[in-house]
Amino acid sequence: MGNTHAQAKASGNLFWDSPRLINSVADLVFIFGGVLLAWAGLLVLQRLPILPIKNVIVTAAVPQVSGAQIEQVARTVITGNFLTVNLAAAQRSFEQLPWVRLASLRRQWPDSLVLTFEGQHPVAQWSSLDGEARLVNELGEVFVATAPPGMALPVFSGPEGSSAQMLTRYGEFATQLATIHRDLVALRLSQREAWQLKLDDGVVLELGRDQPKTPLAERLTRFTTHYASVKDRLHALSVVDMRYPSGFALKARKS
Repeated sequence: MGNTHAQAKASGNLFWDSPRLINSVADLVFIFGGVLLAWAGLLVLQRLPILPIKNVIVTAAVPQVSGAQIEQVARTVITGNFLTVNLAAAQRSFEQLPWVRLASLRRQWPDSLVLTFEGQHPVAQWSSLDGEARLVNELGEVFVATAPPGMALPVFSGPEGSSAQMLTRYGEFATQLATIHRDLVALRLSQREAWQLKLDDGVVLELGRDQPKTPLAERLTRFTTHYASVKDRLHALSVVDMRYPSGFALKARKS
């Protein structure tokens, strides 16, 4: 019994007689207390009416987005104060506005947020099966919006996810057709990856699927090469079938 009591006393003395051990424990207590204090301070900051956000400064606007639309989103998603506002969540909400591709939001001391927009630049209309008005931007991305009145855009129709590929092909086809002074007004890609072009004079070109032996560019070149000799026979009801290994056929469009 005496030995046990002596051992316990020795252990206690060992702790108090070790400055390094005491300092380590004190450091841990200090760090833990600091974390608790910081956490409590953050909770207090979130609840106190200090550092309120008074201004949202728009430095790069989008013409199609009104101030009222921006204000409505701001009142809904900008919560908390200057220090606690969730910028990432607010940015995502602003990016849901029509004609907005990207939004950037940053703090400006002491009471403002600076909002910058990157707008959408349409290059084509997207014909969707659900009838929702959509457009294609210069990166080949589809976005929900209605084309402004008077803006003449080609119409793309194809499977979901094919808009970027169609934009690339559109540029290639339009360049070839420019040599015969014709504009490409509609481009269609079927589920089987067959291509159909509609020209500004109403003529429809059936190019079919891209094949290693007869690439699409080669078939379209065949048409542009012989266009001068057949243009007098072309009219708004014509379909030019280019899916032959050589040559092409003129057909009446089915009503």
